[in-house]
Amino acid sequence: MSKGACGGFYGMGFIGAAYYYIIHAATFWLGVWGVIKAMFWPAILVYRLLMKI
Repeated sequence: MSKGACGGFYGMGFIGAAYYYIIHAATFWLGVWGVIKAMFWPAILVYRLLMKI
């Protein structure tokens, strides 16, 4: 069983989210916090979508 496609989508999403958060960060620590948020954004998205159901 191959998990390459899901890993690829997550990787592209992580890079895009990290880039977005870093370029919009006003300080170094907000950039670090943005990278942390970029790692967990899929879980937050699924949680919010399930709470609306």
